[in-house]
Amino acid sequence: MLTGSELLAKVKELGDLGKSEIVRGCGYVSTKKDGGERLNFTAFYEALLEAKGVDLQAGGQGAGKVGRKLSYTATVQGNGNLLIGKAYTALLNLEPGDEFEIKLGRKQIRLVPVGADDESED
Repeated sequence: MLTGSELLAKVKELGDLGKSEIVRGCGYVSTKKDGGERLNFTAFYEALLEAKGVDLQAGGQGAGKVGRKLSYTATVQGNGNLLIGKAYTALLNLEPGDEFEIKLGRKQIRLVPVGADDESED
């Protein structure tokens, strides 16, 4: 699979061909279990954007998929668990093992880091 300036040069060289032929010509091909050919368009376009200087990781901050917006809502699951999700814990720089005190209000749940000032609002 070509990357960087080699990828850009090959795409320019193959410019008159169709998309599938360009992806194949740049080496973004894998073999399926049944022996068939799979063109890896996503990997090709990501490499092409990177070669052109577009950083796909810059805006994401590691919080969820690129382009996905957080809803800031959570739903109680069928087993009674309340899942917050990786995107939110990443935004807060939380690490595995971080502990929280659960504060129950009339219609709210607050998670306060153990040892933190309860009144602080960030």
